[in-house]
Amino acid sequence: MNAEVISCELHDFVEVACMYGYHLRVVLKNQQIVEGKALDIVNSPEKRECLIIDQSGDDKQYIDLTELVKMEVLTPNARFKEVVFD
Repeated sequence: MNAEVISCELHDFVEVACMYGYHLRVVLKNQQIVEGKALDIVNSPEKRECLIIDQSGDDKQYIDLTELVKMEVLTPNARFKEVVFD
């Protein structure tokens, strides 16, 4: 299996963002910017790990973790401010 994955260290930052429900701004490889509250990490039907971001109530976006370029935490006093993905 030659699946693209992110490092465990980067995965941990995404898990912490979900655990604390941080408000995020993420930049994707296609230069799209998504903002919202980190909810959870789930597996897609294609067996890809996805970050669920709540953009406003019922508007949830599923983002493949391998598409992340940068994750900025907008929540004040968060445990970290920014993570750059390889």
